[in-house]
Amino acid sequence: MNSSDSPPPPGVDPVLWDQILHLHEGCLPFLIDILPNSYTYWPNFGAGLTFSILFFLATVGHLLRYAHFRRWTSPLLALGALIETTGWASRTWSSKCPYNQTAFLIQITTLIIAPTFFAAAIYLFLNQLTTHFDLQPQFQPQPQQTPTPNQPPATKPLLLLPPRLYATVFCTCDIISLTIQAVGGALASRAAADATDTQPGTRTMVAGIAFQLATMSLFALLAGAFLLRVMRDMKSNNTTLINSMTHEVKLTLLSIGLAFVAIYVRSVYRTIELAQGWEGYLITREGYFIGLDAALMFVAVGVLLVFDPIVLLSTRETRGDTVPGGGGTSNVYDSMSSEPKQTGRGVSVEG
Repeated sequence: MNSSDSPPPPGVDPVLWDQILHLHEGCLPFLIDILPNSYTYWPNFGAGLTFSILFFLATVGHLLRYAHFRRWTSPLLALGALIETTGWASRTWSSKCPYNQTAFLIQITTLIIAPTFFAAAIYLFLNQLTTHFDLQPQFQPQPQQTPTPNQPPATKPLLLLPPRLYATVFCTCDIISLTIQAVGGALASRAAADATDTQPGTRTMVAGIAFQLATMSLFALLAGAFLLRVMRDMKSNNTTLINSMTHEVKLTLLSIGLAFVAIYVRSVYRTIELAQGWEGYLITREGYFIGLDAALMFVAVGVLLVFDPIVLLSTRETRGDTVPGGGGTSNVYDSMSSEPKQTGRGVSVEG
């Protein structure tokens, strides 16, 4: 059913209702005192244009990063930034055509799912940090050793789960969250276009964001436990860890942490916003959306461009530093490369 086929609400003149529906297909100025639009406010042109440009620049930056380093985190970040660009370009469109329903529906769907790709990149970054700290051997079978009288007690492993399991579990959860949010956005968009009940789609979107929030909360607990154990072992004069904690690694942890907090706060905001409904306090005030969604998402994608873990750790390696436990220089991002690696005999194997 098209929006033009929707019956008028009780008490509304059919001719007037038909004219209202046709507003959604055109480009008319905002008549706030006569007819509210789907936003219930006039989207700010300056904000829309600014964030369209910023996210487009972030898209280009991460694509250039991929062209140079060939690591899979860069396309994820570029795709998320491109989706953000599309959403904010649609809001810029809405600032000129505030009743146009196509622009409104595009920005709903795109801006709800874009941060999912940023979260997936963060999960992969942490997975590769475990390679930097050489934690994989902790979860491999070790030969039996006869204890000696002065042998110190074994320390707890730095990770609670095998490193590869982190990426598998959290990226799978990210895909589930993305699917739920996309389905919810599609349902809400279709309902809005048909002038029917948007609540089923809205509740589905809230469920998707809430699932993402729960996943990120679990990730934060596990990552926090990892960092606490790293600091514990450093205090016990673990020279391997102390030597591993270079300036580049500290910047890597800082950039990942800042991006994670930005995405987490945004997810809390969007969960509350959508739970309040389409006429709620938060969703009808653009300032909150600009500050708690757009700005935070640009912080996330921007900090991972300026302080990209790929660049930081690659800089460390080209300087000649060794990976802890290794026998020389080693690229800790080999397992994220989209290029085949070369063995010592020149035989190509997939990374």
